[in-house]
Amino acid sequence: MTSSELWTRATADRYDAEETEMSSAAVLGPTLDFLAELAGDGRALEFAIGTGRVGVPLRERGVPVVGVELSEHMAAVLRNKVDEETLPVVIGDMATTVVPGGFALVYLVYNTITNLLTQDEQVECFRNAARHLEPGGRFVVELGVPPLRFLPPGQVAVPFDVSEQHLGFDTFDLVEQVLVSHHLTRDGDDGRYRRDNSRHRYAWPAELDLMARIAGLERERRVGDWDGAPFTRDSAKHVSVWRKPA
Repeated sequence: MTSSELWTRATADRYDAEETEMSSAAVLGPTLDFLAELAGDGRALEFAIGTGRVGVPLRERGVPVVGVELSEHMAAVLRNKVDEETLPVVIGDMATTVVPGGFALVYLVYNTITNLLTQDEQVECFRNAARHLEPGGRFVVELGVPPLRFLPPGQVAVPFDVSEQHLGFDTFDLVEQVLVSHHLTRDGDDGRYRRDNSRHRYAWPAELDLMARIAGLERERRVGDWDGAPFTRDSAKHVSVWRKPA
């Protein structure tokens, strides 16, 4: 079903080391507070749980978490942190994989819905979330706003990180609504850089709202970050919450 690109073993093994900022207390604290409040006393399902950056500490908060992950290599890294009984993970794609039972919360963090490279698959992801939600449950997506305002006529690339250890920029296909993230990462102390890239289908907030309506979900709120900052025309990303009617 899915067109997502698979994470390799090498990428999975170095993922946590390269995402230390996203795993910091400053980032994770508001994220976990937000998700734990929505989950309440219910279970949470994380689509594309990866190495468990969010799912593992959320489970430590007392929220029962189940994960869906396409890459067996990413799931293997998670399994080194927590056992299957404590945090079950089902290998499969987030658009079609079904996990037994109902959930108070289904969530997707860190732009992961863009790993689905077609609009149809993204719609199916919303439908799959709705399928798992109990009445009154919520679906949460964290997603960047496409930075197309930074594209002057004739330009197709936008830098997102220029630092000593990493150079990152996105190139855009405006017709197919696909971007490619390019990474040049310093690899060792000899000055060499490792080059990686990944494809993503970007989507606007209003487009996600329509996907939610197709899936029978109603938008509850949209904020500019996990700390609840207002979502404005200048926001670089959004955290959106849709609710399954009771």
